[in-house]
Amino acid sequence: MSLDLDAYFARIGYAGPRTPAIVTLHALAAAHVQSIPFENLDVLLGRTIELDPAAIFQKLVRDRRGGYCFEQNSLLLDALLALGFRAAPLSARVRWQRPRDFTPPRTHLFIRVELDGVSWFVDAGVGGLSLTCAIRLHHDGEQLTPHEPRRILREGARYFHQVRFDTEWLDVCEFTLEEMPPIDRELANWWTSTNPNSKFRQNLILGRAAPHGVRHTLMNREFTTRHADGRAEKRDLATATELLAVLADTFGLHFPADTRFGPPGSPWPV
Repeated sequence: MSLDLDAYFARIGYAGPRTPAIVTLHALAAAHVQSIPFENLDVLLGRTIELDPAAIFQKLVRDRRGGYCFEQNSLLLDALLALGFRAAPLSARVRWQRPRDFTPPRTHLFIRVELDGVSWFVDAGVGGLSLTCAIRLHHDGEQLTPHEPRRILREGARYFHQVRFDTEWLDVCEFTLEEMPPIDRELANWWTSTNPNSKFRQNLILGRAAPHGVRHTLMNREFTTRHADGRAEKRDLATATELLAVLADTFGLHFPADTRFGPPGSPWPV
């Protein structure tokens, strides 16, 4: 499939340069995650998550939906390649809120970009922590972003993408620089979207970055707006009507009034 860059740029509101340069990379990373929300709603609706490039483009661009890492980063990767960037899909294990003695499945996809002799890390698909700029891959010091400070920590053969909240560094994901070819993405996507033990089958999860360091997240019933200074405004959504309103107003996702996500007894408004 030949990517329609004009349609993609219109979707993310991008009107900047189209040359494979670091300023373009930073701008695309920010525009993508501020325009296309992270969401797993099709999983809860029992729909198949298709990774064919045409299907991803139709869903995220034409239909103005969101998606999770395999959809988000596949689309961004295709756009970067179309612009002439040297970019590759890498696999990872999500470690957010998981102890180091637990081994999560390798079910995450992010992007490595080689530019002017420097390796960059880009990730538009890690929920409420999706990067709003590229960060250097081989650099263990603190790196500022438009939102939270980040760093890449190396321990032997393993790398850890970390985020800092206040004074504490927390793991986001772990990786070994191994590429993730399409067949591995298909397998991981199938497990993530169909296995009853997958967190995406058990939880309603959305995230969207906003300007000025603001992030909006929704985990089951809890809707949170977090500000750059660390302030967090939280409220519980009690009804399906409230949920559908937040999906439309904050995440740009519109569903019929009778839409219900998941079976009766789910931990989100049904």
